[in-house]
Amino acid sequence: MVLAQLGGSISRAIQQMSNATIIDEKALNDCLNEITRALLQSDVQFKLVRDMQTNIKKIVNLDDLAAGHNKRRIIQQAIFNELCKILDPGKSSFTPKKGKTSVVMFVGLQGSGKTTTCTKYAYYYQKKGWKPALVCADTFRAGAFDQLKQNATKAKIPFYGSYMESDPVKIAEEGVERFKKENCDLIIVDTSGRHKQEAALFEEMRQVSEAAKPDLIIFVMDSSIGQAAFDQAQAFKQSVAVGAVIITKMDGHAKGGGALSAVAATKSPVIFIGTGEHMDEFEVFDVKPFVSRLLGMGDWSGFMDKIQEVVPMDQQPELLQKLSEGNFTLRIMYEQFQNLLKMGPIGQVFSMLPGFSAELMPKGHEKESQAKIKRYMTMMDSMTNEELDSSNPKLMNESRMMRIARGAGRPIRDVMEMLEEYKRLAKVWSKMKGLKIPKKGEMSSLSRNMNAQHMSKVLPPQMLKQIGGMGGLQNLMKQMGSAKDMMGMFGGGDK
Repeated sequence: MVLAQLGGSISRAIQQMSNATIIDEKALNDCLNEITRALLQSDVQFKLVRDMQTNIKKIVNLDDLAAGHNKRRIIQQAIFNELCKILDPGKSSFTPKKGKTSVVMFVGLQGSGKTTTCTKYAYYYQKKGWKPALVCADTFRAGAFDQLKQNATKAKIPFYGSYMESDPVKIAEEGVERFKKENCDLIIVDTSGRHKQEAALFEEMRQVSEAAKPDLIIFVMDSSIGQAAFDQAQAFKQSVAVGAVIITKMDGHAKGGGALSAVAATKSPVIFIGTGEHMDEFEVFDVKPFVSRLLGMGDWSGFMDKIQEVVPMDQQPELLQKLSEGNFTLRIMYEQFQNLLKMGPIGQVFSMLPGFSAELMPKGHEKESQAKIKRYMTMMDSMTNEELDSSNPKLMNESRMMRIARGAGRPIRDVMEMLEEYKRLAKVWSKMKGLKIPKKGEMSSLSRNMNAQHMSKVLPPQMLKQIGGMGGLQNLMKQMGSAKDMMGMFGGGDK
């Protein structure tokens, strides 16, 4: 994952400083030097890194801090805030409104993934009830219209383009006009790729912009671009009014620091990140949770959203009841595997948990884990209801295992491995026994009035320890603003 290496390096630098006996000027400088080196190696622009280091030193004045202050926490918070500042220009971008026609134009370098991103953007809004349409004003690249047509057909999105017309301005004008008449409320215009040396193409981009009159211009940037990102992004900003940035190819092994520089150059917020080739591998970008995940601090609110997306509201109390009883069956394991796969790539989900760094789940292992889960589910499909609903491991004798292996077309050792995994998860599940679940009416008022003290009584001791005790819990709740999101994990909170 792009930036995983950077996140790992920063996390290690903070950890080394936390392990120091005394936090003095030397410990702080060592930590900041390590972070600076990591950012520069990841292709973040030198001026941004230097400014960040200066700002942290201004904020963290060790001589002025009273003896009772937690210096580690203050330094960590300063690093967190400065990284957020690099990625957050302090202004929000234009957001399309349902029922009102909005025109969005995509610009960017050649090969940055503009055409694919146009379709992903349209698909994202289509799922939310918009009526999007795509216009291909890229007449420069051979096959551009074919690619957009193929993507749009797959996603069932109307499109417009021409094999005969070579003037992109005319295509953009006609396409926008046509879809306005068809009452589409989100019209997306894809343009030719260009770089700052191509003055003629930049002039063409200005003309397309004048013809289409977009409400928002999105700069699409490949995360692997490196040090050139700042200059290229600035050139686009000077030619057209770039209002937002989308970073693509975030699933690769590139350093990705150039992406941070582009935000500073365009002074426009990142609104989405592309995390893969597929249509749904497209995430809304939120600065604080992103930096939090980068530093291995987790993103609980994102994790809650994922859980509430995949576990229907009516099933949440049932899941909680099973948790509090500590009674774990193969059927529950099957259901939880289904939910986990619906959440998206496993590494992405794990990086939302505090204490997990994206480095812990390298690229190859993520696919491996997903394949293993699917393999286990295939074997469970060959089981009887009695086997799925029993929590007695002794029920699984050799003849039953052989029958399951034959039915799933797997060797018997795979069935034994799956049962070992079940025993391991059953042990973890049993530790959740005694999870205190408030009654239905109490849930929303409890989530409003809950402080860290109350929360620590609701959480099982093992989970509290994983978060980092009372201190970690207070920090987590502060980061999220309230306990409401946290209660969402337990099926509560107002909806």
